[in-house]
Parts: sequence; C-alpha cells; structure tokens
Amino acid sequence: MRRRRAVAAAGAVSAGLLVLSACDKPTAISTITVGGDSVSSEATCGGEGKALTTEALNKCLQDKGIDEIKVDPTESVRFGVDPEIADNSWTILLNGQPLVDPIKKTYRSIPGEVFFNTQYGAQGDSTLVSIKEGGENEATGLWSFRLKKDED
Repeated sequence: MRRRRAVAAAGAVSAGLLVLSACDKPTAISTITVGGDSVSSEATCGGEGKALTTEALNKCLQDKGIDEIKVDPTESVRFGVDPEIADNSWTILLNGQPLVDPIKKTYRSIPGEVFFNTQYGAQGDSTLVSIKEGGENEATGLWSFRLKKDED
C-alpha cells in the first residue's frame, strides 16, 4: 500500500513538472520608481536573449498598451533591472533615443525634469521611456513605460 502511494506521488510530481516545463518562462522584470510609487513590467519586446531586428525594435517603440507612472519633475526617477538584464548591459531610451551610455549596474537614478526637457527630446507632458537590454549596437529586450508629468 505504501509503495503504491509513493509511486502515485512520484507520478503526480513528474506530471506537474512536465506541465510547468511547457509554460513560457517569464522575462526579467524592470521597475521605475518615483517617490513612493513604482511600476514594474516584463519585457514589452524580446527579453529572451535573442537579438531584436531594427524593424521589431521600432515596432515595439510604437506600442500603445504600456504601463505609466506620474512624475513630479522635482523628484528623481529610479530605474531598477533584474541582474540578468544588468549582466548584458542596458540603456535608458527617451522617445527611442539613448539618454545614457550602457551600464551594467542594476540601478540608475535620473532627475525627473530631464524627461520633460525638450533639450533631451521630450515633447509635452508625456514621455516614452524604455530600458533597452544589450550593448550600443544591439537590443535583446525592451521594457517600455510612459512617464506623465505631475505637478499637483
């Protein structure tokens, strides 16, 4: 009787592992924090270690269904990425253009006013900010967020 239960339990565990292995592995997470608010996201595009084509990257930058967060221009915007993103280096893009050089740390802070300054390519009270995984000439993942100016 004990042996049957042990075999049944082993079979159930094996079946569970088989089902789990069929699921897609979630991509790494990136997070933007402003004051006490934060928003996190899996990759908008890519994030599985394969290089994205320029066409795929440009299409991804047009994505409208992305998370947004309000930013008081006097606050710092803090970017955090999972270590696997940092290991491959990452860059902050402002409306598709690099804002900083590629870095390999898991954290970066930028003054909020930068994201609404026309000198840096900002337009109006809403800015598309993306975290691009990969070196200067490649992209393997893109995490996008919309920053909305908040001056309440």
